[in-house]
Amino acid sequence: MRTPRRRQGWIGLESALVSDVPAADRGRPAGSYDLVVAAFVGMLLISNIGATKLISFGPTWAPGGVPILPIITDGGAILFPLTYILGDVLAEVYGLRRANRAIITGFVLAAVMSVTFLIVDAAPPAADWPNQDAWHAVLGFVPRIVVASLLGYLAGQLLNALVLVRIKQRWGEERLWVRLIGSTLIGEFADTMVFCLIAFGPLGNVLGGESIPWPALINYIAVGWLYKVGVEVIFLPLTYRVIAAIKRREIAA
Repeated sequence: MRTPRRRQGWIGLESALVSDVPAADRGRPAGSYDLVVAAFVGMLLISNIGATKLISFGPTWAPGGVPILPIITDGGAILFPLTYILGDVLAEVYGLRRANRAIITGFVLAAVMSVTFLIVDAAPPAADWPNQDAWHAVLGFVPRIVVASLLGYLAGQLLNALVLVRIKQRWGEERLWVRLIGSTLIGEFADTMVFCLIAFGPLGNVLGGESIPWPALINYIAVGWLYKVGVEVIFLPLTYRVIAAIKRREIAA
């Protein structure tokens, strides 16, 4: 009797992929997980590009030599807090394992983006292309900024998801606001501290460049952390609605 040949091509590939899916999940609609992950990673990548510009708001005010104003932040602060809101959605709706999968996916793609920019920046420009200096100024590879961004993101998001899930395990489905704000307080603090201490503080000096003065660094850390937490609080009603809508969709699926 002839042994049946193993199916090749797309049919065989499909069978191999399906075999890796847990039996309980086979045949189920994908739900909203893929869409949330796509939005999460997209906002992360856009924020990383925006973070290359430092932004200053307000007049100079330093009572007693302690700088209070101007407020110093970076362009990534415009969109990056929303990644924590989506991170909360991922952890709350899909659990720690799938939230971590999305976080690692974002980390890998952010690293790929940085390496791609490095290669493009190093490549010789065309003779009639006059924008090499502008490209390098905005997207040029700055090791300490890239390392700070990647490590800050990884530490903050993993802590955010872990804290949210642990609070949920302790308190159950109630007190969602405690989970959302508590996880953001810890996750954003870790993210901001790691990023600032490497990008603009003494931890990054080994990667080249100099640190900004400690008063300005403390201002940067405090403002960045409070701003990001404030965005979470402001968007709390919307986060509630998004989580409820996605849970209903997943239950219906």
